[in-house]
Amino acid sequence: MFNEMISWPLLKRVRAKYTGCAVSCSDFDHFHRPHAMPLQALVFDAYGTLFDVHSVIDACERLWPGKGEALSRAWRAKQLEYTWLRSMMGRYTDFACVTEDALGHACTSLGLELSGGDKEGLMDAYLHLAPYADATQTLPALSGRPLAILSNGSPAMLAPLVRNAGMEKTFAAVLSVDALRTYKPAPAVYQLAVDTLGLPKESIGFVSSNCWDACGAKAFGFRVFWINRSRAPLDAIDVVPDHIIHSLAQLPTLLT
Repeated sequence: MFNEMISWPLLKRVRAKYTGCAVSCSDFDHFHRPHAMPLQALVFDAYGTLFDVHSVIDACERLWPGKGEALSRAWRAKQLEYTWLRSMMGRYTDFACVTEDALGHACTSLGLELSGGDKEGLMDAYLHLAPYADATQTLPALSGRPLAILSNGSPAMLAPLVRNAGMEKTFAAVLSVDALRTYKPAPAVYQLAVDTLGLPKESIGFVSSNCWDACGAKAFGFRVFWINRSRAPLDAIDVVPDHIIHSLAQLPTLLT
């Protein structure tokens, strides 16, 4: 076990040791890479970072007792898979369609009968996802610089989600991949934040709890904060986020 915060040279040696393997984040908890350029803006992923996608478990459980968690996890996994497949195949459809299709597949895979009313209720639950407690507590402390959301969500999903969470005045911009008709981690998606904010990518901090998204943003050139709440292993794709922490509450101390 290494110290709570380790240096970048040491992390490179760790990565060399584990080449081709997923490195456990317990090996470098709270990793921090020093940077010279100050951050002028922060851009956040929405689903899974600010908003808990598994807050739909209760709604799923009411419909299918004992199956709520399994359905939520299958739904989310297929939702992400469909975004990647559609991007690679050049067959874009918006996130609402992807989410609905993923719900149908997840129910079928678990042998659950999904009525039209059930589908409508669960899709509505995606507009009322619970914000993480560390998000609601930390965002006000970050108001000294522009904040934005950059999400796979469609505008019709993001606007009510942000509004229902009472965050409509928190963000200078809520950006959707829908404008580009592709999904993260395509580099063009991250470029959308650069173009909108009018800042060099090196001066933008990107915050995500999804490792694949954090790595995509780092490959693009952002300074990246991976909020690894579940202490999952780092994806073995030769890209390392600049900061690995376990709660958004730790973010402000890394910006000073």
